[in-house]
Amino acid sequence: MNYTFHKQAVLPWIDQHADKFTRMADQIWANPEIYWEEEFASKLLADYMEGEGFFVQRGVSGMPTAFVAEFGTGEPVIAFVGEYDALPGLSNVAEPFQKAAVEGGPGHGCGHHMLGVASAAAAAAVKHWMEDNGIPGTVRYYGTPAEEGGGGKVFMARDGLFNDIDAALTYHPAFVNSASKGSCVAVTSAKFRFHGKSSHAGGAPHLGRSALDAVELMNVGANYMREHVLDGTRIQYIITDGGQAPNIVPETAEVYYILRAEKASYVMELADWLREIARGAALMTKTTFTEQFESGYASMLPNYHIADVMVAALDAVGPIPFSDKDMAFAQKVNDALGADNRAYIEQAIEASGFAKPAADLLRQHADQPLLAANFPALDEGIIYKGATDVGDLSQCAPTGELNTACFPTCTPGHSWVNTAAGGMSIGHKGMLHAARALALSAAAIYTDPDLAVAIRAEFVEAMAGKTYQALIPDGVKPGK
Repeated sequence: MNYTFHKQAVLPWIDQHADKFTRMADQIWANPEIYWEEEFASKLLADYMEGEGFFVQRGVSGMPTAFVAEFGTGEPVIAFVGEYDALPGLSNVAEPFQKAAVEGGPGHGCGHHMLGVASAAAAAAVKHWMEDNGIPGTVRYYGTPAEEGGGGKVFMARDGLFNDIDAALTYHPAFVNSASKGSCVAVTSAKFRFHGKSSHAGGAPHLGRSALDAVELMNVGANYMREHVLDGTRIQYIITDGGQAPNIVPETAEVYYILRAEKASYVMELADWLREIARGAALMTKTTFTEQFESGYASMLPNYHIADVMVAALDAVGPIPFSDKDMAFAQKVNDALGADNRAYIEQAIEASGFAKPAADLLRQHADQPLLAANFPALDEGIIYKGATDVGDLSQCAPTGELNTACFPTCTPGHSWVNTAAGGMSIGHKGMLHAARALALSAAAIYTDPDLAVAIRAEFVEAMAGKTYQALIPDGVKPGK
């Protein structure tokens, strides 16, 4: 399909304001906030959108750090999505070595400071282009907190805030410039706290009822459950409370479970089974238990039409202009990780299951510590075992995800390397690359009614008459 990108009308505005967007990203990078606590970042972005002429609703869906910014009226409705939460313990200086800026502090090890700003930049650029050229339609920016835990988008989806979107253009920093045609699993998580009776473990064990015994028996049951689940299912847990001392029968103990599967319905089936295992463990130990729901995300539903227009937009922008200094920084990072670029790419190909054409394309660039080139979608048909609340958005509206190279080639996810690269020119250039491609993608959809119809038709066919159902129960409210 041929696309009309309106480069000369859209890109100069982003270029003109590039320094401002870099400063905004650096401000959020320097003030990292974990999920549900993103007061600085959400205010900075909401204030910016308001200053650019958007109508901003703050505190939507019961979340103080969530907002929706809107400009225009009517169809099509095209949405940009921002995240801005950091990760605990990933503070790092913007240097090619591991050194915390604040010891033990949070850091943007997933690049959400770039994610939120790139999407805001694209939304603002499109708004000005629409205004200057009399383009009909609505442009929105969703400020979504707590992607790393809690699932802000799920509460928005549950409240119907995404239902009228014609195309949702999402973005995530990565090590490659591409758009995703892959999916990811659905996930649910909960903590099971058992309550028993304390007693002297040596002198009067018969008087005690061990909550820790119940936790361990539950884990035994869950581990036998593994034999009888569908391929691709993940059952993961940690013991968060195992008692106070070995000579005291533990009165309380807690285990935290995460369940992952390709379909949300199967995740819920497994959650019911796990709950029965907890009941059995309580019966065997004469204890009781309570369950605390933590989070639940739907699986990702990709939209190939949006992915295709994003890939074409990347090509229209061209490669990222990384400098020799950027390349040297990336190589130092890869050396610090003890990682060989080519070997790491081979591991990524094998782990992801990329088909041969996609794998061969990556191999052509595998000797580079930083990938400036643009790639077609590499992951068609692949189901990643990670999860994101973007999945819930994708079950409510046609959704595409763009990726741009903001990190060195050998970067593991959620690492100090991401924090370091995201705070300097590598991250800045990757972020602006994303803003340009997102803006061009939206402009193409606004001015091509046939493309908008095709995007919607693909979504309707993929949903096959199903309706979205949030994995977070109605009674659960946002926040820790």
